[in-house]
Amino acid sequence: MAAPLLVGNCSGFYGDRLSAMREMLTGRSGGRALDVLTGDYLAELTMLILGKDTMKDASLGYARTFVRQAEDTLGLALEQGTRIVVNAGGLNPAGLADTLREVAAGLGLDPAVAHVEGDDLRPRAAELGLDGALTANAYLGGFGIAAALREGADVVVTGRVTDASLVVGPGIAHHGWTPTSYDALAGAVVAGHVIECGTHATGGNFSGFAVLRAAGALDRPLGFPLVELAEDGSCVVTKQDGTGGAVSVDTVTAQLVYEIQTTRYLNPDVTVHLDTVEVEQEGAPEENRVRLSGTRGEAPPERLKVCVNTLGGFRNSMELVLTGLDVEAKAAWVEEQVGPLLTAADIAWTRTALPAPDADTEEGASCLLRVTARDPEAKPVAKAFTGPLVEIALGSYPGFTMTTPPGQPSPYGVYRPAYVDRSEVTEIVVHADGRREEVAGPKEFSETDPDHGRRPSPYPAPIDAVTRRVPLGRFVHARSGDKGSDANIGLWVAHDLSVPEEKYAARVTWLTKLITPRKVRELLPEAADLDVDVYVLPNLGGVNVLVRGLLGEGVAASTRFDPQAKAVGEWLRSRTVHVQEHLL
Repeated sequence: MAAPLLVGNCSGFYGDRLSAMREMLTGRSGGRALDVLTGDYLAELTMLILGKDTMKDASLGYARTFVRQAEDTLGLALEQGTRIVVNAGGLNPAGLADTLREVAAGLGLDPAVAHVEGDDLRPRAAELGLDGALTANAYLGGFGIAAALREGADVVVTGRVTDASLVVGPGIAHHGWTPTSYDALAGAVVAGHVIECGTHATGGNFSGFAVLRAAGALDRPLGFPLVELAEDGSCVVTKQDGTGGAVSVDTVTAQLVYEIQTTRYLNPDVTVHLDTVEVEQEGAPEENRVRLSGTRGEAPPERLKVCVNTLGGFRNSMELVLTGLDVEAKAAWVEEQVGPLLTAADIAWTRTALPAPDADTEEGASCLLRVTARDPEAKPVAKAFTGPLVEIALGSYPGFTMTTPPGQPSPYGVYRPAYVDRSEVTEIVVHADGRREEVAGPKEFSETDPDHGRRPSPYPAPIDAVTRRVPLGRFVHARSGDKGSDANIGLWVAHDLSVPEEKYAARVTWLTKLITPRKVRELLPEAADLDVDVYVLPNLGGVNVLVRGLLGEGVAASTRFDPQAKAVGEWLRSRTVHVQEHLL
């Protein structure tokens, strides 16, 4: 039996902490250096950004920050035998591979650099019904990465593979999994999903941060996570010695429920049953070790998902400050004055909460009125938009002021998911010696059941008792984010060691009965007219909520205050609900 593979992460997005790659290569876990270091640089929005880069210069299209990181650390990685696997290739993995070889030669190094391609469908977009695509990339799996590593690659760069594939590929190469090793592959997908967003798994964006802060875990920069990936696909999530943050059942659960949809997590290599994942603290909490096991998998879906970005048009925004009394009347007057003069196709007015009465600072006595304009053409959102607002500066409500000068319109993109038959995608590994190897796809597929895991809850109804109104977040954690036009919110009961197991179980029962589509619409009025799905995750002690269409045409086009839905979970936790006394 092969020893567990030690895989770390040093990037959760394009723009993450530059020093993280060096930190992960110089750090140790139990005295051991990493076998593989991964980095996730791509998101739906990132693909749009890289697409705009290629419009200016066709030789670009990859994450340039990775080149800087590699220049700083490539020699160290080669010296200690740590292999690097990243999706920083974006729209141009071949270009990034060539750039890395040039950088290495300048350093006197000769690494074996391979890349994976075939995900980019732009040349065939019209043929595949993806008209107007600025970017169109199929999500690939881990077998291409594995093929490159088996042939001795020191560095593997890819285009649009799924985030988890950066861990799945090394696992396949190390443990010898086959396309039908479904449970092991599913476990590796879970491991990859947990560490793909970097410090999300060690306390970043964690709703229980105050407890970590009180314990001194946030006194240092958060350490990036790593996994000890076993042959059966189970793993231990941990972090390097001496780093900040914490790895607990709750910090790991926070990432497990992040940006998922149903309980069936569809990946190119396997369909993962998220409701089978077992999460438990290994050893004392201060050891920062959480074991994930029991994950079941089945054949992957027959079609591949495609990330499509199109240019939607142009947008511009302005913010006005409303201070003191009569705030609503002031806002209404501005809209009455300016609204008829604006010619953009789409105008959205939003206002922050009313200021507190008798505020002791001017800022506390103020709120913001934001107006955003979108149009297929730039002219209606340029001076035709900003001019009417500026011109009323001396002839509108008392205290008229703006937070910034008028700005120029900027282009925005529209994301949409699409699906293609696997036969339309040819995954190619270009090895370090230039050989091109076609990666065979799976031969068995599963049926996709979009309703799998949806209510009803498997728990019995809670017993009637005296209740109190308290914030939902009193003992419930949340993690939220975007899935295209949809908002995803994971909710689970906090694992408090001072709470008896029976009380914890009762809290889980209460939560899974409380959170229904109707209740979500009540707690989140913005979702009142939207479709809401709720999926129960028994082993995680919670539910996953999908609010469909909350983000309009996706993050790049959304005019919402929080366009990526990152804070929707915290809003939901702040809402008050009736909780039985014996659960508090």
